Amino acid sequence: MVPAGTGSYRDFSYIAPDLPEYDASHCVACMECVQNCPDSAIWGKVLPQENVDLAMEGFIDENDKVLLREQLVQTTKFWKTYDKKKSKGSDAPGGAWFGIFVDPTKCKGCGECVTACGSHNALKMIKKTPVNLPSYFTIWEFYKQAPHTPELYINPKLKVDIMLRDGANQYVGGAGSCMGCGETSVLRQFLAMTHAKVGNKYGIVANTGCNTVYGSTYPYNPFRAPWVNSLFENAPTVAMGIRSHWDQVGKKDHHIWVVGGDGSMLDIGFQSLSRMLTSGMNIKVLVLDTQVYSNTGGQTSTATFIGQDAKMSVHGSHVQGKWERRKEIANIALMHPRVFVAQTVGPMINHFYKSIEQALEFDGPALINVYTTCQPEHQVADDQSNIRALMAVESRAFPVFIYDPDAGPTLASRLSLQGNPSMRRDWHIKKDANGEEKPVDFIAFARGEGRFQKHFDANGQPSEVLKLSQKDRLMNWRLLQELARVQNEDWMEELERNG
Repeated sequence: MVPAGTGSYRDFSYIAPDLPEYDASHCVACMECVQNCPDSAIWGKVLPQENVDLAMEGFIDENDKVLLREQLVQTTKFWKTYDKKKSKGSDAPGGAWFGIFVDPTKCKGCGECVTACGSHNALKMIKKTPVNLPSYFTIWEFYKQAPHTPELYINPKLKVDIMLRDGANQYVGGAGSCMGCGETSVLRQFLAMTHAKVGNKYGIVANTGCNTVYGSTYPYNPFRAPWVNSLFENAPTVAMGIRSHWDQVGKKDHHIWVVGGDGSMLDIGFQSLSRMLTSGMNIKVLVLDTQVYSNTGGQTSTATFIGQDAKMSVHGSHVQGKWERRKEIANIALMHPRVFVAQTVGPMINHFYKSIEQALEFDGPALINVYTTCQPEHQVADDQSNIRALMAVESRAFPVFIYDPDAGPTLASRLSLQGNPSMRRDWHIKKDANGEEKPVDFIAFARGEGRFQKHFDANGQPSEVLKLSQKDRLMNWRLLQELARVQNEDWMEELERNG
């Protein structure tokens, strides 16, 4: 047993070589960095002037005060907009300062926040030194001393602002996860929304996997929510027992989440999951879909893409990686009787939070399948988790959708493909660096990940196996379009050409 939230005491400041440097003058308060941080190491805060003054009282050194003022900016979002409303006689508060603050004890230096910040250029990675590290501790101390963001500045219509609430920090960092881990960013987001919806009335049953290992590197537990781990394959069954007990003792308003990877949910634990979905019980499932057994060295699972180079399906001269078609757990789940299903990615913040929110509101079983980059096994850089997840959606490798069984009488009326680009086409079209329009297909996705690198020859031409994998992704996308009654213009043209 490990007490909740003990990960907050873990200190990575003497390990990570780099830290993000914040330039407040370029910040627009988009909060993308906060949303995508895998280690709860970067947070935003809105401070009216009186709260700035209050927090400053704890600092005597004038150099410290200058440093702290450099962390604050008057953004359009929190200063100009609110000042404008107040000048028009509104009851809205006046403009407030905004700042981004880095916790040096939790940051592992992955650079994910810099990538998420993108063209705003408000963050950049710098080398950690004995000279600059004390400044980070000063800045973080200011963040801790400053009052919480006033509720008046948190717009309930802007899902991204959920991370401004103090209660959003349900995953406190200090986990033993890899740098830039795509799973932990998603866990932080799903926990933040769950807490926002139901408070502390929830618990988690976790399938054995990466999430249980980095979540219990004794004595550090990053979860503030109570969670339990049973065997690799039976978390949904354990959740059914807890759900039954809670219902019996009058805790029907408490929510139970099952968390596991694609290996445990799609393979050995699939029957347990299917039984739970069929039961009709009010249990929610979060599948962290990495397409590999990350915890045990990257073996293939039934979620693995065709041609992927992984342990147990090594790319060789005769067998070029995984050859089976990928099992689509979200597609299978929506065929169960009355189950809410969503397939989503963390960086699509509105779609992700909407999926979690609707799942919690649904009175019955729900399954959320989330693409989560595994940097070591996908063989991508530590700062690329959010970029690769978005690319997976654009390339049809991982289409997003929401299926609400109560939304209408037909399957098409229940299934929404909103969020996918070029929804009526086979492939999304984008301009490359040279301004040429090119399809963002599965082969384009595969070029960015080392797990597919052996499928490209010296001239960059894809193998026949990779072309087969692309065909599989297109077939899955067309199936979803057919189920949702979204007419594919490219498919129609193809049918006309072929008579």
